[in-house]
Amino acid sequence: MTRAAMISLSVGAALFVALIAFTGFGPVASTLMSAGWLSLLVVAFHLLPLALDAGAIFVLFDRHAGHRTMRDALLARWVGESVNSLLPAGQLGGPVLMVRHLAQRGARMRDAAAAITVSTTMQAIAQLVFAVLGLVLFGASTASGAGEDVRLPVIAVTAVLALCLFGFYVAQRRGLFGRVLRLLSKLSGKRDWSALTTRADAVDAAVRQIYRAPGKVAATFALSLAGWLVGTGEVWLALRFLGHPVSWLDALLLESAGQAIRGAAFAIPGSLGVQEAGYLLLAPLVGLPADAALALSLIKRAREIVLGAPGLLYLYWSERNHRRRSLGGVPTTD
Repeated sequence: MTRAAMISLSVGAALFVALIAFTGFGPVASTLMSAGWLSLLVVAFHLLPLALDAGAIFVLFDRHAGHRTMRDALLARWVGESVNSLLPAGQLGGPVLMVRHLAQRGARMRDAAAAITVSTTMQAIAQLVFAVLGLVLFGASTASGAGEDVRLPVIAVTAVLALCLFGFYVAQRRGLFGRVLRLLSKLSGKRDWSALTTRADAVDAAVRQIYRAPGKVAATFALSLAGWLVGTGEVWLALRFLGHPVSWLDALLLESAGQAIRGAAFAIPGSLGVQEAGYLLLAPLVGLPADAALALSLIKRAREIVLGAPGLLYLYWSERNHRRRSLGGVPTTD
């Protein structure tokens, strides 16, 4: 873990503990326990958006290069989400390991990197659209006199995300990976980076090739947006099980704006503390008490652990088997 990651994780953990203490551990625990075993249904429900996100990767595969399957995409997405949720690797750790996992399962490295880069971009754009939908709901709330205190922060977060996404997209079209490697080559002095630069250029070419297939890109975006929309069901179910049912539109408001706030805190592993603060900030808009807002966040954290811990174990098992095949001289698919 880098020093920066340690600091950001410490800040997030301190914020998390402070919010629980401020709200009261007893009320939060009591509300959380009221859901009981029904919380497992929230975990099971998350398999739906997970499958949609995997489909968003699958549609970008070149059917004539490696014959990748939906199962490969699903395992890669599971691994990436597990890493992003539970490890202090930032939001880059998941995509990097998704690329590596696909390469180990037979995809060419450049094709895997291109598919994950484009699908991650489209998922982020879909998240932005999802957040804008939340802003529309905020506007409706503000019209009735609610939401004035949180409208500006959410607009600011959405604007920052939009600028970052636009810059990332433009950089991809102009050869992001090759430019980065050439910059590192200049900074490194005498070290020869020519081989890595050639590979980076190949990834850039593969990315541009995908963007020249608008049908695939549109399908990826549509599936990613569907994943965000379906994910609203987690909030709707969790609050119903917690004894604080809300309408589907209220759940959509909480999820869309909450995910925008969480996305802006990408530097903090798992957005620890920030997710909880976001739900506390949004709770008054739908008449949700503070203890229920934190209990909702804790259910989502529990879901990340229940699905993420096996994902990390699978990643460890997969990496170990890959190393064994490599050391044993068995041909691998890297």
